[in-house]
Amino acid sequence: MKDIDGVADLGVIKNLGQPELRIELDENKMALYNVATADCNSVIEMAIGGKAASIFYEGYKKFDIRIRYLPEYRVNEKEIGNLMVPTLSGTQIPVKEIATIRNVNGPILIFRDKNMRYIALKFSARGRDMGSTVAEAQKKVKAAISLPKGYSISWEGDFENQQRAAKQLSIVVPISLVLIFFILFVLFGNVTDAGLILLNVPFAIVGGILALHLTGTNFCISAGIGFIALFGICIQNNVILLSKFKKNLHERMHLDNAIRSGVIARIRPVTMTAALAAIGLLPAAVSTGIGSESSKPLAIVVIGGLVTATTLTLFIFPIIFKIIYKLRLKELND
Repeated sequence: MKDIDGVADLGVIKNLGQPELRIELDENKMALYNVATADCNSVIEMAIGGKAASIFYEGYKKFDIRIRYLPEYRVNEKEIGNLMVPTLSGTQIPVKEIATIRNVNGPILIFRDKNMRYIALKFSARGRDMGSTVAEAQKKVKAAISLPKGYSISWEGDFENQQRAAKQLSIVVPISLVLIFFILFVLFGNVTDAGLILLNVPFAIVGGILALHLTGTNFCISAGIGFIALFGICIQNNVILLSKFKKNLHERMHLDNAIRSGVIARIRPVTMTAALAAIGLLPAAVSTGIGSESSKPLAIVVIGGLVTATTLTLFIFPIIFKIIYKLRLKELND
């Protein structure tokens, strides 16, 4: 993975270790000397760790009374090897005759998740979006590694959170647009006006994507949330213009005059709404401190989308409105 573009700070989170005494019983020698595994384990447990033999009561408190060998009989490998284990035939035999005793570095901390051990490989995605970086890494790892039975690889952390959030956004965004369309339909009473207002959504998307591209910012969940917030502001601007256009038409004004008068009357509230949101988010868009990785993409998307959406709303939307309503008025006259 070290040669993949975008992968940085690559490393393995190793299990921490500490010295420990490992006693490995030899089943063949135990069978030869007629030693039971339970008897051997009981002697080793009592000698090294101690074993509860009774309970001492002090009022309502109780304490285990433990039996343990004196330190000089368990101070090192040699002394532990000389511990005598009873056999089933009534004799005794040293532990060293039926076991291998050695000092090893054993794990002090074993990572577990979902009742399974795991070894974590960590890396950061820099200079490239996380989705394509992990996708390439998954492809290379799958082609190069064949896992034995009982082993598996999972990609978690920020990537897992991103995938989960992206899945939720894929559901939330369409539902939001449908609800907005329904509210607009209830407000204006026809599908045409509701559809005209939603035309500002592509205008906003163009600006948001262009802003991300120009600033070199990768698309992330924060940017996706920024698009949702952007849709609300831009749709509001279209509602302001469309309401004024329809009011002028209701007052028997000519279509061209109704549009021209509506743009002149509503250019200030439309631009002020967009400017207020853009200026308010400007500090977040240029920030580089702690937390900027979450707020910066959102601010960039909203500011870039407002620039294109406001411009296209004032110049392109009136033209589209004129074309649609010219055909509509012609049908009514016919």
